[in-house]
Amino acid sequence: MTARPAVAEPAPVPYRPRHVRAQDGCGLFVRDYPAAPGAGPKTPVLCLSGIARTSADFDALARRLAARGHRVIAPDYRGRGRSERSPDPDRYRPEVYLDDLRHAVTALDVAPMAVVGTSLGGGLAMALGVALPTRLRAVVINDIGPDVPTDGVGRVAGYIASGRSYADWEEATAALQELTPDLNPGPGETARPEDWRRAAEATYHRADDGRLHPNWDPAIARPLLRGDPPPDLWPLFASLRRLPCLVIRGGRSDILSAETLERMEAAHPRLRTLTLPTKGHAPTLDEPQSLEAVDELLETLA
Repeated sequence: MTARPAVAEPAPVPYRPRHVRAQDGCGLFVRDYPAAPGAGPKTPVLCLSGIARTSADFDALARRLAARGHRVIAPDYRGRGRSERSPDPDRYRPEVYLDDLRHAVTALDVAPMAVVGTSLGGGLAMALGVALPTRLRAVVINDIGPDVPTDGVGRVAGYIASGRSYADWEEATAALQELTPDLNPGPGETARPEDWRRAAEATYHRADDGRLHPNWDPAIARPLLRGDPPPDLWPLFASLRRLPCLVIRGGRSDILSAETLERMEAAHPRLRTLTLPTKGHAPTLDEPQSLEAVDELLETLA
């Protein structure tokens, strides 16, 4: 009898997959990274991604923080990743995402927490300063500010709405690099081919038709394409004045300008800033400088 070849067991994921129902019934997927035994417990961290991104963007950061004793919660917004799509595109709005987050952190019993937010996630972090003031202990805002230029938003919205699919990973990777040439998805000053491939794998998934489709519902761009004037985020940012706060900016960003960052420094007496000259929108937070800055902020909460 011929012995069957050994089959390698899949590597266990470092997080607990959680499923939460929003108040309107929409199913939300959440990555829950437990703190390493004996390393904590320390302040839990809520990680909030960009508008068309998913919880997978924070995997490297989440593993690092979990190893240091932080429980890390990273949700997929509705219409992204493994969360359900909303049958009503008008529900793809920041105030709905905020309600979803409030429901999720309550359902998962997340204690007073730090928040790390990239782009849209940074805007939601500011809003949490008003919506959940007693739960916040510190905030990291990644490449967004209270002033959001409409041309940058228009570029992002058009890219999201296209919903274009690709035949293979080579085509998808090349398209992503063409669409976001200033992204620089690697930890170093210059992105390597493997960095772009990893970024593509976090952006697309292979669907039943065999093609690679975006990890989002293209309808999430519909509210953005209406051209409504952006809300005034300065009062939301002001709600963070009592908290230690870090703002990370990509030096080549078209979303957070150097001028807006200067205004944020003047408005927040405890603000720390970090600018990464070779990064566009948005830094990936696996850069050595970003990791060090996040570590230093969280150490102030110990």
